[in-house]
Amino acid sequence: MKHSDISAWMVAAESVELWGEDTLTLEQLAQACNRTAQWLTSRVHAGVLTPTACASAEEVQSEQWRFSSAAVVRARRVSELERCFDADPQLAALTVDLMEEVALLRNRLHMLD
Repeated sequence: MKHSDISAWMVAAESVELWGEDTLTLEQLAQACNRTAQWLTSRVHAGVLTPTACASAEEVQSEQWRFSSAAVVRARRVSELERCFDADPQLAALTVDLMEEVALLRNRLHMLD
């Protein structure tokens, strides 16, 4: 994947419309990310994705999980990193964490200007 392709993908992932406080079920998130529920479940158990309002993903059945709309962007990014770079889920999650941190810092810096 070329740098220009990565940049376009990052912009596309960031421009996804977020639905405010609405939450998605596991199946809705799977559909939005074009992944299977099994793929998402394995990422939840690995700590890569986190359902909202859950003390522990292991304590709640997957049918009861709810995800924020921001989880769509995160799951898509993790999926794309795994696919494009054959990245381990944990490495993809770390990369997404860093991408989110950079975006936050850029927003703060922009507010200071």
